[in-house]
This record gives sequence, C-alpha cells and structure tokens, in this order.
Amino acid sequence: MAFTVLFVVKARFIPEKLAEFCGRLMDGSVRSQKPDGEEICDSMERAKITSVGVVEWTETCYCSTALAHDRQTVYDRYFTDLNTEEIAEPREFEGQPFMEVLRPANVPS
Repeated sequence: MAFTVLFVVKARFIPEKLAEFCGRLMDGSVRSQKPDGEEICDSMERAKITSVGVVEWTETCYCSTALAHDRQTVYDRYFTDLNTEEIAEPREFEGQPFMEVLRPANVPS
C-alpha cells in the first residue's frame, strides 16, 4: 500500500552544518535519493526561516511514518527539534527563504 501525506514541518537548523547541507543539495546526492530526494530538494526551496534558527516548510511524504526515510537519510543530520503536522492543503510561510541562507554557506570565504 502506498502512502502519500502532506505535512507542515518545523525544525531548528544546525548552523555549523549549513555548508555541508548546501553541498549535498547542490551536488545532486540528495536529489538522486529514492524515493524522496526530489521532494526534499523542492521542500528546501519552499522552506522559510520563520524565527531565529527555525525553518518551516510543507512536504509530501511517502512513508507510513512521518518523514521516516527523509529524517534517517538527511534531516536528522542538519536539523534538531523537528516536528510534523499532517495537513490537507499546502501552506506558505512568511520569512526569509532558507535557500538564501544555505547558498552563501557553501561559498568559500
């Protein structure tokens, strides 16, 4: 049986891991991950920083447990305090786009 559920995700990013996370998003390693890599990358494009150190986004999940594979392979390395809430319709958030913070983190100084 296939699962498809839409979630709001709220998490704290780990500042010292931003450059590594950006590198994995930009080098294609996350995008090529099955079954959720494309959705993870698309979710990060939608993600907004809604308060200091906090990011929120919507994500479609294909696991029977909320973001189980996404967390195991990606999110638990780069975020803490990750919370999910099942929703019926996509939401947009106010705030700075997370990718604006991520991209500069990957540029050598």
